[in-house]
Amino acid sequence: MIDAELLKILCCPESHQGLTAADPAIVAGLNGEIASGKLKSRGGQIVRDRLDDGLVREDKKYLYPVRQNIPVMLIDEAIPLGSPAAEQR
Repeated sequence: MIDAELLKILCCPESHQGLTAADPAIVAGLNGEIASGKLKSRGGQIVRDRLDDGLVREDKKYLYPVRQNIPVMLIDEAIPLGSPAAEQR
């Protein structure tokens, strides 16, 4: 779980939108996709490491992974949420 004070100052490195803690159901679903080898990051790489948590961008298009209580705030490491068509906009 990300500290509430830290969450207040974090933002998306690309759009500068605010971030919120991901719903546990979203994290569980993404971990299922990771286990099956189907999940790709925004940079096109297969995500191999399980997510401990995630931070969702305000527009809900991307999730930034949290591993060992450390947010990974790299644009290419973000995980697209929703349909591939929404990602292309």
